[in-house]
Amino acid sequence: MRMNNMLHFTENHRYCVYRDFSLSPVDGKTLNLIYQPMVGAFAISLYRLLVEQVPQDQVGYSRVEQQRALFLTLGIEPSEKGRSYLVEQTSRLEAVGLLQTSRMYMTDSDEYMYEYELQPPLSPTEFFYTQHLTLLLRDKIGKFAVLSLRERFFSKEPGDMYALSYNKENITVPFYEIFELNTHSIDYELEQAIAETAMARQTKGNVADEEDRINYADIILRFPRESVNRAHVEGLRFNPEEMGVLNYVARKFDLSVQDLCRLLDEDGVFDPSGGILLDELQRRANLHFRQGKRRKEEREIAYAKVVPGPSAQPENEGHLEEHPVQMEYYLEVPKQFVDKCDIHQYNMMLRNEPYTGLLKTFFPGAVPDNLLDIFTKIDLNYKLPGEVINVLIHYLMSLLTSNTEQRINRNFVEAIASNMLMKQINTYEKAVAYIREQSKVKMKSSTGPQTGTSRRRSYKGNTAANKPKPEIPIMESSAEERGVSDEEFAEMLKLAERMQSGKNNEA
Repeated sequence: MRMNNMLHFTENHRYCVYRDFSLSPVDGKTLNLIYQPMVGAFAISLYRLLVEQVPQDQVGYSRVEQQRALFLTLGIEPSEKGRSYLVEQTSRLEAVGLLQTSRMYMTDSDEYMYEYELQPPLSPTEFFYTQHLTLLLRDKIGKFAVLSLRERFFSKEPGDMYALSYNKENITVPFYEIFELNTHSIDYELEQAIAETAMARQTKGNVADEEDRINYADIILRFPRESVNRAHVEGLRFNPEEMGVLNYVARKFDLSVQDLCRLLDEDGVFDPSGGILLDELQRRANLHFRQGKRRKEEREIAYAKVVPGPSAQPENEGHLEEHPVQMEYYLEVPKQFVDKCDIHQYNMMLRNEPYTGLLKTFFPGAVPDNLLDIFTKIDLNYKLPGEVINVLIHYLMSLLTSNTEQRINRNFVEAIASNMLMKQINTYEKAVAYIREQSKVKMKSSTGPQTGTSRRRSYKGNTAANKPKPEIPIMESSAEERGVSDEEFAEMLKLAERMQSGKNNEA
């Protein structure tokens, strides 16, 4: 449990417990003999106490109570020392995978509420196949004790069954040979109810797992109460779509929670109904990103003058929902990424990474400002999707590596982007098909027969009157050349004699 301020974790704060399993006798033995030597008896007692908060014959949530009951039951003093000790014990349970703790902020009472989500202990087979847990148990009790414990959990096969697995035949009867379902009548209400109840818990768990994702509590805690936009920000509490937009903008332009709150506090970011104006928010976020990038470069230059050393590495960006890429639309990995990632990882990066993050991977240092200006204009003014911009970046970088004379300038990139707009290239698949077509056209033009265009280029600017030299047609030799037969040679001689005699008579 990460706790920076102990005043946020007291006996007066409320909590609830979530459990979707029940402990079996094997689980109890595993807790006593395996987990207790690793985390201690007090942590296991806390785990069993939390398990009992939910009735044994049910799964789900417990009642919401104050944490004072935990302190009194465990015999912990409700002081700073006791709170630190309870935080330490819960952290031990979290480290071995028995507990997940979440903190929820309630705006009405301006306080936190804690949720303890219990996890079942691993089965003996899974535990001894988990390397880091097995090594921790070895460090606590020793290698030979671990081997002895493993034998105590497994019952050996009888002697008559030894080495008979080679003749083992699976004769299990499948489900559809015994039961037959009525597939003609589908209960849509039942399926919808099951899906809604399952997705509600799954979505909540996914949000808790994403540590870098900005949630509503992070924003409302730092947002000023006297702000004009306070009511609009409070409306984000039950609007997951708008929160997803904010996380997208924050990840795209590398914004912290404080930076995002500062932008939401400005005028013109929300419409009168409380919705987020995405274009305006992205424009201001881009300005903040560029200013922060410039300030960072200045700090690095000043720091290098005082203490030379490696530049700071960029922080890992949050993980959002990834979209898969079909193998028929895979693009080849550039030469500079061959040793860093495979073709699957590279195409997933093209599909899901913002263009600002993709440019950082191509440039180990700082991204050039002129190049960043080009793609910022394409993003904010041309409204090309991020995945299409990434494919465009891949195409331009492949042109640079394949052709040493190729240069990337603003007009060249904007011409390709405008052509994509006219052809309505708005998906990743369409963008891949477009650059493949352009690559074929470029290859045909480079390998085709040369005309007088190359000759005209060499004379450009070399004439006094600024006029290109005229093209002189050159007769190409025929591919089908054959020799002259004797009859044809005789006819040619006779024709030459007649012509010669006619000239003599005229003379």
